[in-house]
Amino acid sequence: MSEPTPPAVPASKPAVRLQSLDAYRGLVMGALAFVAFGLHAASKNFPDSPVWQALGHQTEHVRWVGCVAWDMIQPSFMFLVGVAMAFSYGKRHARGDSYGSMLCHAVIRSIVLVALGIMLSSNWSKQTNFEFPNVLAQIGLGYTFVFLLWNRRPAVQFAAVVAILVLYWGLFALYPLPPQGFDYASVGVPEDWNHLTGFAAHWGKNTNPAADFDVWFLNLFPRPEPFVFNKGGYQTLNFIPSIATMLLGLMIGELLRSNRGAGAKFGLMLGVGLVGVLGGWALDQYGICPVVKRIWTPSWAIYSSGWACLVLALFYGVVDLWRDSGLSRVGRWITFPLIVFGMNSILVYMMFQLARSWTRDTLKIHLGANVVDMMNRLVEFCSLGRLQLLGANYTEIFGPNYVPIVEATCVGIAFWLFCFWLYRQKIFLRV
Repeated sequence: MSEPTPPAVPASKPAVRLQSLDAYRGLVMGALAFVAFGLHAASKNFPDSPVWQALGHQTEHVRWVGCVAWDMIQPSFMFLVGVAMAFSYGKRHARGDSYGSMLCHAVIRSIVLVALGIMLSSNWSKQTNFEFPNVLAQIGLGYTFVFLLWNRRPAVQFAAVVAILVLYWGLFALYPLPPQGFDYASVGVPEDWNHLTGFAAHWGKNTNPAADFDVWFLNLFPRPEPFVFNKGGYQTLNFIPSIATMLLGLMIGELLRSNRGAGAKFGLMLGVGLVGVLGGWALDQYGICPVVKRIWTPSWAIYSSGWACLVLALFYGVVDLWRDSGLSRVGRWITFPLIVFGMNSILVYMMFQLARSWTRDTLKIHLGANVVDMMNRLVEFCSLGRLQLLGANYTEIFGPNYVPIVEATCVGIAFWLFCFWLYRQKIFLRV
């Protein structure tokens, strides 16, 4: 394979690390490490509170159609993989690495990520669980394909995004719907399910071509029992439209590496983000394609990428533009806790998957089974005198209803302290 031609606009290598990328990645990983600060679990203790119910809604995946803040975890991670690829391979290319060596690195990285995804999916299983909806496996399945479009002209990359999404949309749109009287319970759809109707029914839960592909594909692997359906409706073929998500991130990464002014980059990211959000929303609202994260519909790929671009633009404006305007100290103070997580993102994700329960139980052993009482005593020790001076009586701040928040926060702090130690030692897990 010949080496791709250089981009039309020569890429300039930033003199300093793009901290906005690390900060945004740290926000995503921090949300996982702290499990959204236990807000969803705590909201169940306040069923009559509109505020708590809104918080709980935003910190749990939607059942099918739509989007909340928690649904943006995976697309943000995948979008940022594309952004980081522009910097990583740009640096390798600048130091003289051959295209073949970089391609080999991309293939190995794909294999390792898929293997890690399978390992995490097999956690607590008695044998290897060959399923691929895990975010690391999804990134691995698409990573090499994204690399093959690295350093191509933006028009070529954008054409690839359009082709992927249109063809994947056509696959679902032309696939036959379930026959009348179909037993939806046989594919894991509950009785109270809000079925999509009309043209949108082509993107129904476990009644689509990606679900049927998994029934064939996953049963090729050794399994304790035949695969029938994925309980959450997630599919292996999600990685195909996810390639578009990573490609859009790659294009933004190349923009950030270009010689354009910082203000122009910021404005372009805002514009692209708004177009993505409005475009994905319009495809859903006008009945062309519903926004469904669990099967990564083309409208979801566009909509979520738009939001990811807007958030990255926000971080870029606050962190990197502030640094350029002399407010670097403020920017560092704001983003440093996030950067600690962001520079070890794969490690944080693996700790979230493998060590969350162990860390929580260990903290209970050493801090006492009732961590809430400990927190109340700490607050009382630190603030009782001051409250009494103000004429107030101390009452318990952390009652039983707040146990999920306290536990999730303690686990998150433990994860951050470990990552901070690694940061100080300059130890970063790379694949």
